[in-house]
Amino acid sequence: MKLDLSMAAPMFVLAGWTAFVLLLIPIVRFTAAAQGKVKQEDFRLAETSRVPEWVTRPNRNYMNLLELPMLFYTISLLLVITQQATPAMHGLAWTYVGLRIAHSLFHLIVNQVLVRFAIFAASNLVLLALWIVAGLQLFSS
Repeated sequence: MKLDLSMAAPMFVLAGWTAFVLLLIPIVRFTAAAQGKVKQEDFRLAETSRVPEWVTRPNRNYMNLLELPMLFYTISLLLVITQQATPAMHGLAWTYVGLRIAHSLFHLIVNQVLVRFAIFAASNLVLLALWIVAGLQLFSS
């Protein structure tokens, strides 16, 4: 029997995006240091209040990509293992990943709080729907 790994694709995309945001952190910090905006001591214990917002955003965004997305990775992995994913679940998974990337981009570039929150809330509703649909599928079979 061939294993269906289609639910793994959105996981790899989100993990790749998370790695990209992680790479932004040193780039932004070194840029700020080269411009004299921050000092090494500003990062000794996280970030001091002297660190400009544009420097803290990638780090905050990265931490955000490690929080609720863990629930996405968990349900996606469960669906890969059980081979119970449906087309609706694939759609929800890709929608979740798209919203998380949109949230990151909006956070990193524009950072208007209400719009960012709306995207974040929508992604969480999609994640909840994925868990509900997957739970119904897994417990009904």
